[in-house]
Amino acid sequence: MRTGPIARDLPANSPGENRRFGRRLGLLTAAALGFGFLSAITGCETPESAAPVQQAGVQPQTSKQPEVLTVREGDTLKISFPGAPNLDTTQQVRRDGRITMSMVGEVMAAGLTPGDLEKELLKVYSSQLLSKEVTVTVVSSSIPVFVTGAVIRPGKVISDHPISALEAIMEAGGFDRTKADMKAVVVIRQEGGQTRNYTLNLKLVLEGKQSEPFYLKPSDIVYVPEKFSWF
Repeated sequence: MRTGPIARDLPANSPGENRRFGRRLGLLTAAALGFGFLSAITGCETPESAAPVQQAGVQPQTSKQPEVLTVREGDTLKISFPGAPNLDTTQQVRRDGRITMSMVGEVMAAGLTPGDLEKELLKVYSSQLLSKEVTVTVVSSSIPVFVTGAVIRPGKVISDHPISALEAIMEAGGFDRTKADMKAVVVIRQEGGQTRNYTLNLKLVLEGKQSEPFYLKPSDIVYVPEKFSWF
């Protein structure tokens, strides 16, 4: 029974139209339920919350920690004893990392911070100092190395900071590209009274295939051999 104007304005649907409408409603309901189930399993993530895609070869920026100053071989140290100025000395740290102090002999200095070295000196001089004061100052810091072979300007290279084998070669003018065998660069080093050789493939570094630098020690010799040729 139709009552009111609204019922009179709506046309009656045929049985076929009702069935089609029912099928469409069922499909929409199933799709909505399926989407909800998939979202519950995987979780929905908006573009803003998604992790950014990192470009190949681009390293993420990180906050750089301040470098801690440590004493190295070749550094020149000024050591002052306010209560015993006769013990004051200025000397260079030897290749074995040690310094020679009056009355107590050799003291290991390399690898320590100036503050740590002050504590070590107070310890070894504990029975001889009335005033428990000592000051260690790094007057100059230098790393002398030698570069020879197939480079533009062979000779001595002095650096005031840690320097890699490749950096030392660049300081010597770079490779002689017509002769240098960059795959077999040799670093000659004196360690523990023995001569040790380290062979480096710097061609991989220049091609970006290897990034681990080989840092030099004072008095290291970097030798760049020439390419072997039949002619």
